[in-house]
Amino acid sequence: MASKLSQLNQRRLETFKRNRRGYISFWIFCILFVLSLGAEFIANDKPLLVKYDGKMHFPIFKVYPETVFGGDFEVEADYKDEFVQELIEEKGSMIWPPIRFSYDTVDFNLSSSAPTPPERRHLLGTDDQGRDVLARVIYGFRISVLFGLLLTLFSSVIGVASGAVQGYFGGWLDLIAQRFIEIWQGLPVLFLLIIMASVIKPSFFTLLFLMTLFSWTALVGVVRAEFLRARNFEYIRAARALGVSDTKIMVRHTLPNAMVATVTFLPFILSGSVTTLTGLDFLGLGLPPGSPSLGELLKQGKDNFHAPWLGLTAFFVLAIMLSMLVFAGEALRDALDPRKTFSQPSIK
Repeated sequence: MASKLSQLNQRRLETFKRNRRGYISFWIFCILFVLSLGAEFIANDKPLLVKYDGKMHFPIFKVYPETVFGGDFEVEADYKDEFVQELIEEKGSMIWPPIRFSYDTVDFNLSSSAPTPPERRHLLGTDDQGRDVLARVIYGFRISVLFGLLLTLFSSVIGVASGAVQGYFGGWLDLIAQRFIEIWQGLPVLFLLIIMASVIKPSFFTLLFLMTLFSWTALVGVVRAEFLRARNFEYIRAARALGVSDTKIMVRHTLPNAMVATVTFLPFILSGSVTTLTGLDFLGLGLPPGSPSLGELLKQGKDNFHAPWLGLTAFFVLAIMLSMLVFAGEALRDALDPRKTFSQPSIK
């Protein structure tokens, strides 16, 4: 793969790898995120596979009524019910995921009143509703990262496009757009979210849309500065003289110069997006009640001082996740820094 990269990109890759802390953090974060994408296979109150009467059933992908396994009711089988388990074990077997609880599974067989401390059955304990904390952490990590990635993507696309247009054309367009951005950034975002949350039913996508409206300005200044600097370069003037359209000049010749600075900011924007979602969930303005959320777990830790494992779990998960993103961002920044890239010996 390295032979297919240009010499400049090979230097950047080597610089990125040389930052061991950022390089290792990047891979650990990627592995954890990929594992969280298959959260249903790790933590679930349904078995992965049910072999009954010589037939294979996959409860994770399909809903099976109790009658399929010899029961009496035409409702979805409750695989944690001892009666259903006995029916299945008479003519088959089940393969369970490592954690036999989903993020919304309430354990009614707790040894004491919820929240319960960590034990063998619940490695990180349960919350104040009797739900497994480890399962909620896995699902909450996935939602937080997916929300952060989508918010970073949409905000970056809008911000880069806006900054590119402002910086390339300049003049009155740039002046008016800058005044609009200053006014837009001065709006009380938290108060507006409180008002909108009382009008619009909160959900993943509505919250993503609302946050995109107020977070797209993060990259405008960086991209605008790069386009203002590059629009007077000789090769840009030559392209204009040859009749190349403004769109092609912006996309093919000017945007690549701006992308180096833009990519450097992306890990930090991602960590800020995750923090924003956590803060909104902590205040009760985020995802719908019952959703697996690190902010909601943090709020439970505040409300239950007699259960310190709740707050400590949320704190350490957030601290480790955000630290890995920051370390990876630092490594990426070093890789794209010409002073550090070209100060290293050439790659043979």
